[in-house]
Amino acid sequence: MIEDSPFVAAAPVLVPMPAERPYTYAVPAGMRVVPGSIVRVPLGPRQVAGIVWDGAVEKVDAKKLRPIEQVFDCPPIDRAMRRFVDWVAQYTLSPPGMVARMLLRAPEAFDPEPWIEGLQRTLLVPDRMTGARQRVLETAEGGLAWTRSGLAHAAGVSSTVIDGLRAQGVFETVMIPPRPVVAAPDPGYAIPELMPDQSDAAQMLRANVAAGVFNVALLDGVTGSGKTEVYFEAVAAALDQGRQVLILLPEIALTHAFLERFQQRFGAKPGEWHSDLPPRMRERVWRQVAEGGVRVVAGARSALFLPFKELGLI
Repeated sequence: MIEDSPFVAAAPVLVPMPAERPYTYAVPAGMRVVPGSIVRVPLGPRQVAGIVWDGAVEKVDAKKLRPIEQVFDCPPIDRAMRRFVDWVAQYTLSPPGMVARMLLRAPEAFDPEPWIEGLQRTLLVPDRMTGARQRVLETAEGGLAWTRSGLAHAAGVSSTVIDGLRAQGVFETVMIPPRPVVAAPDPGYAIPELMPDQSDAAQMLRANVAAGVFNVALLDGVTGSGKTEVYFEAVAAALDQGRQVLILLPEIALTHAFLERFQQRFGAKPGEWHSDLPPRMRERVWRQVAEGGVRVVAGARSALFLPFKELGLI
């Protein structure tokens, strides 16, 4: 408790700079933070994003503490990832703040993606039917929500036709959630017939995944011997458990051919994470990984610092 002030507590915050330990900030009354919360804090003349960290706060004169300005509406960085940051910092002799910086490289993703205004069919019918209106109604059958421009394009009409139907109550305004960056992979989409050696290796990997404890496996085989199919069975096992998966690949291996191969097995492509990914897509992937929506990521080494919600296999 900080006496005689609008602050009720203090919290350690790891900021993305060469700091050896977290800085201590005051927590304003009514603000709730937990270890892993991503917050905005003052740092010198700037405002920066930081992560509420573990451990006790330093003993600092309460009057000298600066307050946390904002808690972002974002899933907290989980304990496993915070421990990973500490481990990487110790192993590489790097300041923890510089390692944590790897987690904070998509600042636009710290706030939720905005929902989009859309239209949905009601039970009313237009007072006068035309060919254009008929095409719109046929397109909108099934109860799905459409954007105004999307419905007009799909029906081959102008937006004024849509506006007229909405004015008559034939369509109502609804809010559409952000689209997923990739569809959900299906572990049972195309189960392959494995050779005996492949089947034995896949069974071992599935058992390791099911055990839910740390273990390491190495597959040894020449090019074309079917190692990828075996690895995919481990991916399927993790997905069956409701866990997320990270497939680490060199940037040069993140090719269309690999993504297509994954899609043939699981019916959907994995999320991608590499240096050529456009900034807006990076932000969307980061956010949807944090929320658990992206189940599989195929990425370069920097993908290790994505904020997975429930990572079960690398």
